[in-house]
Amino acid sequence: MNAPVDAALLGDLIHAAADGITKHVVGAVIPNAEGKVLLLHRAADDYLGGLWELPSGGVDADETLTEALRREVTEETGLTVTTIETYLGHFDYLSKSGKKTRQFNFTAWVTHERDTVKLTEHDAHLWADRTEQEQVSSAVRGVLEIWHRQAA
Repeated sequence: MNAPVDAALLGDLIHAAADGITKHVVGAVIPNAEGKVLLLHRAADDYLGGLWELPSGGVDADETLTEALRREVTEETGLTVTTIETYLGHFDYLSKSGKKTRQFNFTAWVTHERDTVKLTEHDAHLWADRTEQEQVSSAVRGVLEIWHRQAA
């Protein structure tokens, strides 16, 4: 198991406003004891509908990345983050409103049992094995590959 994310790194990440980034998002790779990862499914009528994704969401102006990650995981899944372990990199995309967005991704551990996920913004969840993880976007697939290498 790796050490928690370094505070100096977090400060450097959030202040990296280069590249025209106007919105910050955090994403969580949440593994369970069997090595499966929690994925959430966007409703068909939502922006990027039908996509499987990591629990993720926007960073509010008054939040740190770790505060946002804890809040977003709880809001979207009902799970409580106990540890934010490893920074897994970022990717950029255009949000629904057309803002250039950077998603910072971390390994996060939660207190949970499989049946305790309570969805609020998605229509399904899946504890995905490695094959099922292929259902995500290429950007998220890259994050998961980094996580698999670090977890090995």
